[in-house]
Amino acid sequence: MSDYDQIGEGYARTRRPDPRIAAEVNRALGDARTVVNVGAGTGSYEPAEREVTAVEPSQAMLDQRPADAAPAVLASAERLPFPDDSFDAALASMTVHHWDDVPHGLAEMRRVARDRIVILTWDPEVSYDSWLTREYLPGLREIDLFNFVSPRELAQMLAGADVRPVPIPADCRDGFIEAWWARPEAYLEPVVRDGCSGLRAMDPDEMAAGMERLEADLRTGAWDERHGHLRTESEHDMGYRLVVAELS
Repeated sequence: MSDYDQIGEGYARTRRPDPRIAAEVNRALGDARTVVNVGAGTGSYEPAEREVTAVEPSQAMLDQRPADAAPAVLASAERLPFPDDSFDAALASMTVHHWDDVPHGLAEMRRVARDRIVILTWDPEVSYDSWLTREYLPGLREIDLFNFVSPRELAQMLAGADVRPVPIPADCRDGFIEAWWARPEAYLEPVVRDGCSGLRAMDPDEMAAGMERLEADLRTGAWDERHGHLRTESEHDMGYRLVVAELS
């Protein structure tokens, strides 16, 4: 059973693609006409104007894909069920940290893609220094789900791929774990936390204690004294990166 078979229920309620991030992903795909979306989940950041085939190891996630989403197969990144050079590009969005064998998964993406690999991921060093992790949920650093390679290491595995920052808008529509950097009240909502795999995987007692501290700091104004300037920013670097490898 994959991680998302346990934590994927209700995922689609808060995890909707943000059009600004989608535009960055689409730009990175260049002129690719056919795309395999590896670890596709509910279909976020699948470019509608291209011919997409989705791959997802969790039935719970596949069940939440919209009726008009790209066709999908139940399979893992490490065993893509396609012949060599089947697609112009291979895409992986916010999924590499869930793979059992990252080098093997990257090799599979390289095998089935002719021209380009595009990976949307994030840098743990930046994310782990966020106010959420540093002040309220330090246990996030220890969760196995997030023991993953950095964008720089991914680029090295892909023989010198380009690493591009993806600033996160203050009103980001996609409710991933760091999307609420300027909207701290959102973390107090169970539906928001349910859409973040890292938060779902945390020890319930630590989560409850961290949220109690956050709620108190918001009530007293302590959070705004330390971080209120974030509410005035339109976007912020939360460590999200595009790793783009040209294969041809």
